[in-house]
Amino acid sequence: MSPVLAGVLQLLALIVALGLAYRPLGDHMARVYSSDKHLRVEKWIYKGIGADPNTAMRWPAYLRGVLAFSAVSVVFLYLLQRVQGSLPGSLGFASIDPDQAFNTAASFVANTNWQSYYGEQAMGHVVQTGGLAVQNFVSAAVGIAVAVALVRGFARSRTGELGNFWADLVRGVVRILLPISVVGALVLVACGAIQNFSGIHEVGQFMGGSQQWNGGAVASQEVIKELGTNGGGYFNANSAHPFENPNGLSNLFEIFLILVIPFALTRTFGRMVGSIKQGYAILATMATIWLGFTALMMWTEFAHNGPAFDLAGGAMEGKETRFGIGGSSIFAVATTLTSTGAVNSFHSSYTGFGGGITMLGMQLGEIAPGGVGSGLYGMLIMAIIAVFIAGLMVGRTPEYLGKKIGTREITFAACYILVTPALVLCFTAASFALDTPANSMTNSGAHGFSEILYAFTSGANNNGSAFAGLNADTQWFNSTIGIAMLLGRFLPMVFVLALAGSLAEQKPVPETPGTLRTEKPLFTGLLVGTIMIITGLTYFPALALGPLAEGLAA
Repeated sequence: MSPVLAGVLQLLALIVALGLAYRPLGDHMARVYSSDKHLRVEKWIYKGIGADPNTAMRWPAYLRGVLAFSAVSVVFLYLLQRVQGSLPGSLGFASIDPDQAFNTAASFVANTNWQSYYGEQAMGHVVQTGGLAVQNFVSAAVGIAVAVALVRGFARSRTGELGNFWADLVRGVVRILLPISVVGALVLVACGAIQNFSGIHEVGQFMGGSQQWNGGAVASQEVIKELGTNGGGYFNANSAHPFENPNGLSNLFEIFLILVIPFALTRTFGRMVGSIKQGYAILATMATIWLGFTALMMWTEFAHNGPAFDLAGGAMEGKETRFGIGGSSIFAVATTLTSTGAVNSFHSSYTGFGGGITMLGMQLGEIAPGGVGSGLYGMLIMAIIAVFIAGLMVGRTPEYLGKKIGTREITFAACYILVTPALVLCFTAASFALDTPANSMTNSGAHGFSEILYAFTSGANNNGSAFAGLNADTQWFNSTIGIAMLLGRFLPMVFVLALAGSLAEQKPVPETPGTLRTEKPLFTGLLVGTIMIITGLTYFPALALGPLAEGLAA
């Protein structure tokens, strides 16, 4: 079987698996967030944290819940790392330095999971399982909760109430993420991923010395790392490490975990707003971009350009032979079009255009299908921008899902799409304006520029992957990327929840013959075009200095 055919068959198998899970999972999540009943274990949790799950919240109260919970999480994870050297199960590792502890705490709470450290050489069992893995669950649940709050803003009228944050948070963990993770961890263990609390072992003799490996609860952390679109690896090699991702079957399963909730949330959206067709329109937009990027990535990486590529069957540098170009390309697109950031190959070693595709996927806002929750609310923001543009072209007040998009709503949407590019471009410019940050680059020229542009693109978009050639474990990058991750996560949530509150207060607008039919293929095409044009206008000059220049010079 040719490598190209193998890659295509993997993609087809993935599409079938996602199609089978789409309806049951989407409907289940709609029931979870529409129910007024609480499980017994959930009642225990509410009692433990002192929350009343039946109190309806307007958007300021909902936002305060999000920010307060996340702030406490940052402080807890920071302190846990700072006292690691005194904790049992630390494997002899010292406490984490202040700047790196801040960066890691911000990273995992912001669902970014950017790592400027070697996982197997820095974090013990307690920090890994009691700190990082816990944040993998709750940060993902926060993202879903904010998306559900926006959906309720469309579904409700003449009320500013968006539900209860604490109920949405707990339900997301208990009823969605935890059950799937238990089953998924068993699948990964069956595939060969490790799951233990073993210490450090000497492994063989290599060139006169020995190599050390430590065990850990890898399978359980790996499954929520992918399912919650988190991305932080137990080991430095991330999903390229055989303990995390042993073979082609586990690789395909991990890609499935990355994509299944973000895609299924479009079904949840359709159910909650009372129109399945509206969910299908959002799904079609996400799927069109995802399939287009995947096809383009496979083409660029399979293209032969010289005898070395001919012998390898394509651009195999930086890729694992057990996954090949097909499995690596599908994984790279899935992880950068979502907010996952997990890698099974080194994006820095991709072709110039291939590296640019991974970067562009993040710069779209990670909305195809995006992170758990963040992908859906990001796409709905773009849908509002699209109907606003359509309204301008025909001279009609824009409407979406029976709600008018007025000055207030479009202001919130515009602020949302401006925050992340401002963080990426300003921090990248500052890094080149100063002397010290540029010394962290392994490469010069266009590729060196791409290393820093990629780092801030990844941080501000809450992705977490890296170009690998950049030494980011410096005070400058730990601090600035940490700030970019926090602002890139929580500032957009402010605008999303404010928008949700504004929409929920409106009364429904009756549909007329002039109403734009947002469930039709025409709107899907308009939405895809809007996304690509806005991203292109924003990032093209920076991309031209980095991956485009490198690709054209190859």
